[in-house]
Amino acid sequence: MIEKKQVVQTEERAVIVGVITREQSERQVQEFLDELVFLAETAGAVTIKRFTQKLGHPDRATFVGKGKLEEIHQFIASRNISVVIFDDELTGSQIANIEKVLKVKVIDRSDLILDIFARRARTAQAKVQVELAQYQYILPRLRGMWSHLERQGGGIGSRGPGETEIETDRRIVKDKIALLRKRLLEIDKQALTQRKERGEFIRVALVGYTNVGKSTIMNLLSKSEVFAENKLFATLDTTTRKVVFEQTPFLLSDTVGFIRKLPHHLVESFKSTLDEVRESDILMHVVDISHPQYEEQIEVVNRTLQELKAFEKPTIMIFNKMDLYEANTFDEWLGEDVKQDILTGLKQHWDVKTNGNCVFISALEKRNIEELRKTIMDKVAQLYKERYPYKTEFFY
Repeated sequence: MIEKKQVVQTEERAVIVGVITREQSERQVQEFLDELVFLAETAGAVTIKRFTQKLGHPDRATFVGKGKLEEIHQFIASRNISVVIFDDELTGSQIANIEKVLKVKVIDRSDLILDIFARRARTAQAKVQVELAQYQYILPRLRGMWSHLERQGGGIGSRGPGETEIETDRRIVKDKIALLRKRLLEIDKQALTQRKERGEFIRVALVGYTNVGKSTIMNLLSKSEVFAENKLFATLDTTTRKVVFEQTPFLLSDTVGFIRKLPHHLVESFKSTLDEVRESDILMHVVDISHPQYEEQIEVVNRTLQELKAFEKPTIMIFNKMDLYEANTFDEWLGEDVKQDILTGLKQHWDVKTNGNCVFISALEKRNIEELRKTIMDKVAQLYKERYPYKTEFFY
């Protein structure tokens, strides 16, 4: 049976590989690779070099061309590189073919993300979800994983022990997937019961790209200690707290961050955790305004919300990390009036795009938090009056 081990060990030296195709420009690929470097760092690896190649489409056998593969091989041979990470999903046979040439461990972005999720899963639900996604990732790649055991050639006697093992493993993996799905259904039923027992409270959910500061904002608003770290996927499990602003109570939930090229199996497995998003009354979409591609990150989150059928919910856009935005945007010689003009223009632009439902803050510096509280409270109070009018007299 194939064991699921950590794909990246702490302080492993890695190189990363991306392909520039008709669908992905060179700029986009470099952005994806920047994110892949951060993912590798989150998993504990140190990225030594990145390789890119322009191709009409990825090579079916080795993803990159033979010349590029040989270039990577020559680089890693003398530099103590132990893992090569590809930015796109590889098939089992591609992994086997590439490892045959490079003689080191080869993984793709999906495997790396699954590995990070496996390390950070704390609750029973998160552990089962990650394990299910891992087995779903492994299943179509079994043949490639077992290719080193298959006999060469065809005809009589070509069916060897490797193929028998593939069928055995495939059956075991399918049984395991069925068992995990059943266990996840049981956990989901318990979670649904817990959500129903919360009573008639307005529910607010924090959503956003990974590492935008959702957990820090959760801590500020709820005065509770939710794990926050400057790494991708610091939070896996949904955390819910009861918050009271000026006698108005509501439930605030922190959820797992979204990311580009998130493995499909992971999205499927974590849909039950994201029920908190689907069942919420108000969304707080947190954005890292200091990130160079923050608008693209907004699009990724919006697409995921559409997939979850939660895009039409009342939403407050929270532009976080204004301190970093100003540090990155303003030069020392820039006059205060010019700085104010830039900030006013930015705020007016998003005020129009969000119909006035946006707030600009710095969670780290606790800047503009009172305006954020007031914006949330106004939305929550309005919904209480619409849905539970008999409660408003008690609250106010």
